Amino acid sequence: MAKKKRKILLVDDSQTVLLMHRMMLEDQYELVLAKNGREGVAAAVASHPDVIFMDVVMPEMTGIEACRAIRSHSQTSHIPVVMVTTRGEPVSVEAGYAAGCTDYVTKPFDSVELMAKLKSLLGEGG
Repeated sequence: MAKKKRKILLVDDSQTVLLMHRMMLEDQYELVLAKNGREGVAAAVASHPDVIFMDVVMPEMTGIEACRAIRSHSQTSHIPVVMVTTRGEPVSVEAGYAAGCTDYVTKPFDSVELMAKLKSLLGEGG
């Protein structure tokens, strides 16, 4: 019997970034996609992903606001949230952690580093 794939929620308003994530992850993981923070929160509640990768700068609801909303839901408060963003200045990083993110990665991201963080969060050695 095939092992069930772990589920990753990708939240980003950039189709290019979503495509890069998909190329890197879709062979190993089940992916759920959302294009803004509001969709991301709804998708997190509906799909119960194992990890969430979220942009900060998005329309309708920022990643910071979405992270706070995810942390406030009892069904999603435990899910690791990794902010993946171009906003690398200290005030943005601090805001991400203050909102409850688990980790913070700046774009352009290194795919090897991102995979290592993901595997660590999922408890997958190697």
